[in-house]
Amino acid sequence: MQECRGAEAEIGLEVFFTDSPGIGGRLKQTPEDFIVDEISLPPAEDDSGSYSIAKVTSQNWETNRLVRELSKTLRISRDRIGFAGTKDKRGITSQLMSFQASVDDVRNLNLHQISISDVYRSKKPLTIGDLIGNKFIIKCRNSALSKDEIQASISQTESQLSELGGFPNFFGVQRFGAVRPVTHLVGKWIAKGDLEKAVMTYVANPMPSEGDDTREARAQLELDGDFERALEYYPKTLTFERMMVGYLVRNPGDYAGSIEILPPNLQMMFIHAYQSYLFNKMLSERIRLDLPLNKPVIGDVVLPVDRSGLPDHDHGVPTTENNIDLVERQVKKGKAFISSVLFGTDSTFSEGTPGEIERKIIEEEKLSSSDFMIPLIHQCSSKGSRREILGTISDMESRVLDDCTLFSFSLNKGCYATVVLREFMKNGTLMDYS
Repeated sequence: MQECRGAEAEIGLEVFFTDSPGIGGRLKQTPEDFIVDEISLPPAEDDSGSYSIAKVTSQNWETNRLVRELSKTLRISRDRIGFAGTKDKRGITSQLMSFQASVDDVRNLNLHQISISDVYRSKKPLTIGDLIGNKFIIKCRNSALSKDEIQASISQTESQLSELGGFPNFFGVQRFGAVRPVTHLVGKWIAKGDLEKAVMTYVANPMPSEGDDTREARAQLELDGDFERALEYYPKTLTFERMMVGYLVRNPGDYAGSIEILPPNLQMMFIHAYQSYLFNKMLSERIRLDLPLNKPVIGDVVLPVDRSGLPDHDHGVPTTENNIDLVERQVKKGKAFISSVLFGTDSTFSEGTPGEIERKIIEEEKLSSSDFMIPLIHQCSSKGSRREILGTISDMESRVLDDCTLFSFSLNKGCYATVVLREFMKNGTLMDYS
């Protein structure tokens, strides 16, 4: 275990599990450096259905903005477009999407850096969660090490992760915003009931990593709080910020309404990001205390796998003195996963040392379960859940080339490729993964 002293620690990524030297480098120098192919559960084909299903391949499109552009072009509401999971902006991603539109209209879509293929009809739309995982092909560039040094480092890291049986299943930087890691802070202020601070954290709050135009615009609004004037100089690229600012011009003081004007999945993301930050801190502390990630201890809550072989996040089984032998066997066989809490209104803590870790983090944040009931913004309320602390890696391969190191592997849904690669790179900075 190594402590992480970089910017990652600010989003709860406080440690590295492996103690091997990192190869350094940067990801996503070009879109072709980060290729994601969704492993999904396609709806059955049925010519009598009202949905068009299509494979959508996009380059450098964040999912919310992609859906916004598709709905605008097809002249249908965002609610009539379905997808199984959100994807990173930087890179080339392929995913299934559903549209309440004709097959011809979907097939004839012609948008910049977006291609449509494999269109068919179905009675069932795509919804969040209708996927199994993602396959990644990723290039890491600009390492300062020699090829032999890179290979030696990779071999050492791979050996330690293989012995573990996976990787620490942190939420990656994309959950919080690699350029502006503020999503969890917005969620924090929503949970704390300070909606004005939540809004200003999102629309203002300049950061050094931004471009000059957006940083200066945010700084000016933070200085004078003049929303009407901000509409004159806020860059058009700040789509959602402009939506919120415009709403506050029309509805002064209605900060809840300015959040509700955002896409529902983005509203939910604020609270989910805060829960993710808390989870990351809990997992960091578990690693720091040298509690195993691949072997349950008394007090752990384990998640049995469902029919797809994925953890059932809503039906945990407590580990006790009476069942620990059975639970250990199930975890070892890959039929159950050790979990930690994603804290919400209905959450219960683990027991024993795992529960002490969970309680400590929640107490440090001065939270109670009722904080996650948000009556003014229904989409932001969260019952909570649990998440596996160990992610599994399938088909892992790596090759050291003259101009990059090439990694390919598959992960279950909800797992982050950048979290796997940070164990190899060990940079500790958010921008290295953006």
